Amino acid sequence: MEILSREVTSTGIYRITSSEGGAFFIRPEYLVSLPKEDFLINDNFNEEQTQEILDAGLITACECKAVEYLARSEQCRSGLLKKLSDKGYEKEYINRALTYLESVNYLSDERFCGSWLNTRKINHSEGRTKLLSELLGKGIKKEIANSALDEFFAENNENQIAERCYAKLIKKGKSGEKLIAALIQQGFSYKIACTLIKNNGFIPQD
Repeated sequence: MEILSREVTSTGIYRITSSEGGAFFIRPEYLVSLPKEDFLINDNFNEEQTQEILDAGLITACECKAVEYLARSEQCRSGLLKKLSDKGYEKEYINRALTYLESVNYLSDERFCGSWLNTRKINHSEGRTKLLSELLGKGIKKEIANSALDEFFAENNENQIAERCYAKLIKKGKSGEKLIAALIQQGFSYKIACTLIKNNGFIPQD
């Protein structure tokens, strides 16, 4: 392959025009055995080098699509992997692109957790157990999820959240043991549920 022109963008990605027709984008950091300096200086590449350049171009395409999603809202790695896989990108290319985005802190599961929890609390009143289950279901590692929850509940009193949940459940006609069960289902501990209900005049049966 012969490279006819290179144009660098503000994000460090190069727009390449080649002798094989058309143009494509490549981030030189995705090259493995071909030195970045050779890529930027040489114009002619053998078959093996050409394949490496084309692979880097496909990884760059994954990166650009991932950035589109990230520009809309915070994303988690697992979620982006699924979205890009659904678009037809190969998993190997996706993972390399996402690892790069994590290295430059453009993609962060920690930041996603914080954003998701703060958005979630607007329309939901849920306890730690349920929130942890939701995060794990999104592919978040347990230690990252627990750390995010520690920070979230340091700023948001779980007992006050439970009280809001209690009020909603009362409006739905829940009472007695069914009310306790509903609170636990919403992620609150048995202790929180019982204390809350006792404070409101109901003594649960042992």
